[in-house]
Amino acid sequence: MDGLNRLRVALTVLACAVAVGGKTVHAFGAKTTGDNHKNGMQALSLPLNSMDGLEVQGINDIGADTVKIQTDVASYRGRRAVKIVNDDGPAGTVSGGQVLAIVKTSDFKDGTIEAEIAGFPRQGAKPSTRGFIGIAFRVQDRGSRYEAFYLRMTNGRTEDQLQRNHSAQYVSHPDFPWNRLREEKPGVYESYVDLVAGEWTRIRIVVSGTKAQLYVNGSDQPCLIVNDLKLGESHGQVALWTGSDTEAYFSNLKIR
Repeated sequence: MDGLNRLRVALTVLACAVAVGGKTVHAFGAKTTGDNHKNGMQALSLPLNSMDGLEVQGINDIGADTVKIQTDVASYRGRRAVKIVNDDGPAGTVSGGQVLAIVKTSDFKDGTIEAEIAGFPRQGAKPSTRGFIGIAFRVQDRGSRYEAFYLRMTNGRTEDQLQRNHSAQYVSHPDFPWNRLREEKPGVYESYVDLVAGEWTRIRIVVSGTKAQLYVNGSDQPCLIVNDLKLGESHGQVALWTGSDTEAYFSNLKIR
């Protein structure tokens, strides 16, 4: 190739680079790792070593007392993490309050959510408390509607087999709480998974259309499959979720 032709090729390559705004274009249609083509949003990776970007909301069942919320960033089992304590009131009162820490910049429809979580009953909790902790997705109207998977942390290794069968749970707020789902379709929206209260537990949620799957601690098989998400093919924000009387820690949230 003579010098003139080499110059023409170089100018052509430069023009193409300018035309795509300086972004790297890969062969075979691959996209940059920051693009989430399913959601139309940038993939998010949050270490959760601060409360920045989170909006905390307390959600009450009808008749429940106001949820007392404590939020902080704390060192827990070797890492900095978001700490949320859901204080649902003294024993004998109506329980059921939830706390959502909503990721304000998220807009999620289909894709994968991963996080590391640790939870257990808060000090002074009611005897029925299991340590309820999970992730809500497709959150709408500041938490008034959402889908969620959560874990009952103390159920994983109890000697009561029936309680073990209730270790992992799906809910859809506000119309399909756990007790309605259990009454109408026993065993369909909850299952057993091995858990240790207070230990870091990896969870992964995969959502596509009206189907969602929950994976725990790196398993290649889901412990819970939901084929009829109650909010349909909707979209919304992602939130850290805690249930009644729980001390919860969250780390390394990834949305893609």
